[in-house]
Amino acid sequence: MAHAAPRPQIMPGRRPSGIRVFSERAHALGKLVIPVVLGLVYGSWAATNRRYGGPLTGWNILFGLLTALVFAALCIALLNVGPKLRREVHAVVWAAFSGAAIGFLVSQSPMSVMESAAAGVGVAAGVFAFLFYRFYTHEDAQGRRIE
Repeated sequence: MAHAAPRPQIMPGRRPSGIRVFSERAHALGKLVIPVVLGLVYGSWAATNRRYGGPLTGWNILFGLLTALVFAALCIALLNVGPKLRREVHAVVWAAFSGAAIGFLVSQSPMSVMESAAAGVGVAAGVFAFLFYRFYTHEDAQGRRIE
């Protein structure tokens, strides 16, 4: 006769999660390190777009560092606040952040304001569609995450 496999005990107050390859400390560190690295790449990209292939100046480096700081701070804030929002608002916030980031990058190049706005809106629409679908399929009817 076949018997059911034993279920692991879930501690009260903890939700079950998928298989974790890394420790909780590594995940917490990743929530800080990844936005900082992305911010540095973003700041470097924005500074490179702004100088149009000209010489590297101190103001250009300062612009890149400030851009990286703002990008990383906003990304860390969204990573901390986003999961507490409803799925629709969560998707809209990430779409607005992504669209504004791409629009700003394009506006630093010699392209027109209309082209940078169109690029930002296009990216925002795509990010919203993707993230809304992902959040919608990874939550139950009450809005709790299932993994």
